[in-house]
Amino acid sequence: MNAAPRFVPAARLLHWLMAVLILLMLFVGIGMVSTVSDLHSRLLGLHKPLGIAILLLALLRLAVRLRHRPPPLPMDLPAWQRLAAHASHLLLYALMLALPLVGWAMLGAGGYPVALGHGIVLPPLVPQHRALFALLRQAHTVLALLLFGLVLLHLAAALHHAWVRRDTVFGSIRP
Repeated sequence: MNAAPRFVPAARLLHWLMAVLILLMLFVGIGMVSTVSDLHSRLLGLHKPLGIAILLLALLRLAVRLRHRPPPLPMDLPAWQRLAAHASHLLLYALMLALPLVGWAMLGAGGYPVALGHGIVLPPLVPQHRALFALLRQAHTVLALLLFGLVLLHLAAALHHAWVRRDTVFGSIRP
C-alpha cells in the first residue's frame, strides 16, 4: 500500500514555522495597539524584524511551492471546496507578502526606521508623507484583520479534514 502524497519536507517545515511566526505576529500586533506603556516600544521592536523575517520566509516558501507541486486534493472533494482551498491559499500567500511590505512602506512614509537590530536599518520603500502614512496604516490594519480571519478559516478547514472527513489533506502537511 502506497503512503498518501505529502508536501516536501521543506514545505512542511516552512508551513509550521510560518504558522508559529504569523500567530506570534498577530498577538504582538494586538498587544501593540492595545497598550501605550513601555511594552508598546518593546513589542514594536519585535514586530519589525519579525515582519521582515515573515516576508523573507514567504518568498522562500513561494519558491518551494512553485518548484514542488502540492499533493492533490481528494477526488471526492466538492468543486466549491477545491475552489475555496485554492483561493484561500492564493490569498494567504498574497497577505504573507503584502502585510510586511505595507508595514515597511508605512514606516517609511511615517519617517520611522525599520531597524532589525545589530545596526541593520532597512531603507524606506516610499518617501516620507503623512497622508500616505495614514492610508498605509489603515491598509496594514485591514490586511492584518483579513489575515487573522483567513488563518481562522484555514485552521477550521484543517480540523475539518483531520477530524470530520479524515482524509489525506491534514496528513499531507503534518510534520
